[in-house]
Amino acid sequence: MLIQRILSAFALVFLFGCGEAVKTKSTEDQGPPNILFILVDDLGKEWISSYGAEDIETPNIDGLARSGLKFNNVYSMPQCTPTRVTLLTGQYPFRHGWVNHWDVPRWGGGAHFDETENPTLVNEMKRAGYKTCIAGKWQIDDFRVEPDALEKVGFDEYCMWTGYEAGIEASAERYWDPYVFTKEGSKTYPGAFGPDIFRDFIIDFLQENKEGPMFVYYPMVLTHTPLVNTPDESADDNLGKHKAMVRYTDKIVGQLVNALEQNGLLENTMIVFTTDNGTAQSITGTYKGEQVKGGKSKTLESGICEPFIVSWPGRIKADQESNALIDFTDILPTFLDIAGVNSKDKWTDLNASHIIDGKSFKNVLLQGDEASERKWILGMGGGNNARLTENGVENQFKFRDRVLRDERYKLYIDANRKPEKFFDLIQDPFERSNLVDSLKTGEIENSFKNFMEIVKSFPLEDSDPQYKNNPPQEWDVEITAESGTWKM
Repeated sequence: MLIQRILSAFALVFLFGCGEAVKTKSTEDQGPPNILFILVDDLGKEWISSYGAEDIETPNIDGLARSGLKFNNVYSMPQCTPTRVTLLTGQYPFRHGWVNHWDVPRWGGGAHFDETENPTLVNEMKRAGYKTCIAGKWQIDDFRVEPDALEKVGFDEYCMWTGYEAGIEASAERYWDPYVFTKEGSKTYPGAFGPDIFRDFIIDFLQENKEGPMFVYYPMVLTHTPLVNTPDESADDNLGKHKAMVRYTDKIVGQLVNALEQNGLLENTMIVFTTDNGTAQSITGTYKGEQVKGGKSKTLESGICEPFIVSWPGRIKADQESNALIDFTDILPTFLDIAGVNSKDKWTDLNASHIIDGKSFKNVLLQGDEASERKWILGMGGGNNARLTENGVENQFKFRDRVLRDERYKLYIDANRKPEKFFDLIQDPFERSNLVDSLKTGEIENSFKNFMEIVKSFPLEDSDPQYKNNPPQEWDVEITAESGTWKM
């Protein structure tokens, strides 16, 4: 096992080198780059060794960081659904409506991601001439109701775990004997390990479409629970299984990089590695000398400040680190900017009133922190504080709690739009000293006032998810919400 990890690390060092990006020929002349977007499920910085994790080694991910740009201040949302809709739409949850964790395949009720009502990153990439592919976890459509959901949102090819489909016991399996949906339908793959199926699907797509450009979205099923043994390792306890799953995630990253190199695609491919939210709360890791409990579903830094690495050997200088502010609304405008999509042509099939909250960080990638357009970033969402009515998903709270941060300070806003906590993240990165009652001094007071002006600019009420209801299904379940607790 150790030898295998050493060889993987050596392979990435060989591919990427340790200094300046290698330019065998001008990448500007190669046309738009391929984009490989890797989104790991439920993994915080405390499990990536290049970020300061002390209980694990992730040599392939670390090699990716050495080959390009490692970001320190990137906000996702604290749970799966809000993050996934945010990156697709370029909108904050208060605007697109998915401020809650709503698992469409499981709960039904006509809810789904409606590409006719929302901006969609993938359709715009396809419109720009990209071949598009997805493999892994989607979660925001029920493929029994919409077998063409992924095609409607813009994907040419797909290989997906279906999510927990109510009434189909086999659909719970994403790891061993996985239940997988492709253009041929859904079925179980006996004896297979799901992450291997998704990896191989992507590698085949890369080989078959190397004339490019390609947009590949890989929302991994790893490292989400249930915690399992991998083909490489067996463990007796949950922590051991979690570590094995992290190491397998790292292995797959190395295999994808190797596939790009073998197909002559590495130099003109922008690889983005990140995670959708923090680690499950049942898992604790050592991070920069501190014991850090997983922050999933919370707006603590461990829940929303994610590892975020961008490697593009032909364009981005190697071995960089950035403190630029980025959040997941910025993914859509950045990818379109990289693809050369003119902003005036973005939403040709949608109402002109659609607002994109994100800002492109293309110039940060190519020029450094000083090119950032961001003064603040935001995280919100998570927890199932919604109910299912005859109108579909309706949020319980008119104004969902959220956090904002600038380069130094972080403000928590509660559901009454009132300040709740305020931290100096430079002096107090683990958020132990709440300064909300001592804000009348210089820089702290100015930062707080700036945040409160931003809060005033938010809509008075959060939107509900925007979609035309799918028809009722026999497997729909009745769900209510009481004090944020779900009953099924």
